[in-house]
Amino acid sequence: MEQFVNTLFNGISLSSIILLTSIGLAITFGLMRVINMAHGEFIMIGAYMTYVVQEIFYRFVPSGFQDIYYFIAIPVAFLVTFMLGSLMEKFVISRLYGREIDSLLATWGISLILQQTARSIFGTQGVNVNAPSFLKGGITIGGCTFSYNRLFIILMVALCLFCVWFIMYKSNFGKQMRAVMQNRTMAQCMGINSRRVDNITFSIGSGLAGIAGCSIALLGSIDSTVGQSYIVNSFMAVVLGGVGKLLGTVIGSVIIGSASIFTENYTSSTIAKAIVLLIVIIFLQKRPQGLFVIKSRNLDE
Repeated sequence: MEQFVNTLFNGISLSSIILLTSIGLAITFGLMRVINMAHGEFIMIGAYMTYVVQEIFYRFVPSGFQDIYYFIAIPVAFLVTFMLGSLMEKFVISRLYGREIDSLLATWGISLILQQTARSIFGTQGVNVNAPSFLKGGITIGGCTFSYNRLFIILMVALCLFCVWFIMYKSNFGKQMRAVMQNRTMAQCMGINSRRVDNITFSIGSGLAGIAGCSIALLGSIDSTVGQSYIVNSFMAVVLGGVGKLLGTVIGSVIIGSASIFTENYTSSTIAKAIVLLIVIIFLQKRPQGLFVIKSRNLDE
């Protein structure tokens, strides 16, 4: 029983991390139909920003206040990746809407540039982020241990998910965003500035990837390829749940994260990845549009 609870907690923890990396993709890929292969590099940038903020605090801030660096690193990572996403959308992505293969190749090239830039700045060896003292250790109940850093990540994911839901479904900008993504021509006729909506939407998705990098920085070493470890599962979660559906992304992340952990307990990590991929392929053969489908009144459909 204790082993099952520990495995379940690890599955929820992995699912939350996949969900956090997938929320940004649910916006850029799900709503905008942009295949952003550089999404993993925005995760990497968020992780490195956490490391940079940590080093600044260790050098210039008294020791009694150094633990708060992580709460500063989260908005810093979001703002840096938000601005980079805005620049990328303005100068590259905006010229490639409707050309998915071209956007894939262009963003793949950008991802290589960002990886090499990270190697040039931080070196090829990984760097480490020290978790604040209040996130070290964990809660032990019986034979089960729930680490504070993973509990914190789960809470942060829940907060980010709520913020995205509020923006998409309760704010005026969210209405404009969904209108542009469903019927761009009609939205423009209603006076919506589609270029502004596109830029902010892509930037938000990139910023969320930066926050995901902050969470991943707590779990292990950071290098130029850290984002690539999560990008495949993130794409699978978005496609499995139904492209453009936030609830689908949540369920898809839970399925992939839980299946990965439980199958890895009885096999190896490589075989577990293969089994999860096989499950996704079989499911999409039966239901190619994913768990949820966006209903639209677009006359072109």
